[in-house]
Amino acid sequence: MYQERADSVTQGFTEPCTAVAGTSHIFPAALPTARQSSLTRRSISDHLPGKDLQAMRTSQRQNKGMRTRLGCLSHKSDSCSDFTAILPDKPNRALKRLSTEEATRWAESFDVLLAHKYGVAAFRAFLKTEFSEENLEFWLACEEFKKTRSTAKLVTKAHRIFEEFVDVQAPREVNIDFQTREATRKNMQEPSLTCFDQAQGKVHSLMEKDSYPRFLRSKMYLDLLSQSQRRLS
Repeated sequence: MYQERADSVTQGFTEPCTAVAGTSHIFPAALPTARQSSLTRRSISDHLPGKDLQAMRTSQRQNKGMRTRLGCLSHKSDSCSDFTAILPDKPNRALKRLSTEEATRWAESFDVLLAHKYGVAAFRAFLKTEFSEENLEFWLACEEFKKTRSTAKLVTKAHRIFEEFVDVQAPREVNIDFQTREATRKNMQEPSLTCFDQAQGKVHSLMEKDSYPRFLRSKMYLDLLSQSQRRLS
């Protein structure tokens, strides 16, 4: 009886998967409703031994993680529509004002891209599709940090940035080497406006050599160029 109920929980994940039209993502054909799954899990967990109950909960967490990732993929496509959805200051008007010359200049250098607010918005949208936006967020946080004038605020901001991006297992940990991480940790003893310079430089170099070239080849950027060119014709 317990096996039959367990099967009803996992049935939605064992059926053949289907591809959504127009995308490269594959999703389960059917999923049980949240209420049905909750009631079934509660009924099973009331009778299972401790070891089996732990195994079932582990499986449930794995299935939940898979559904969450599939959901992210279904909403993060490499398309210009995603870019326009997060542009600052009324995206549709902003896109109309963005000239082909401006968008083309983003390909001149990574720093030119970072100097343009819509270039930053487009690059952030692209990094979200690769689940690596923490690198740009850290770089931007460091740029904002350098503008701090209050000594009291400087110390608070420094520790917040370190705990969010630099520390081991930070919520949005950036990919830097051990020596850079430890040097930055040492800087936290007496924070200054330059305490993140080494780590920020490493992250900048990583994005410039890795993510930036892929962004310039992405459908998102090419679509943006194409749209701006069509407005001129």
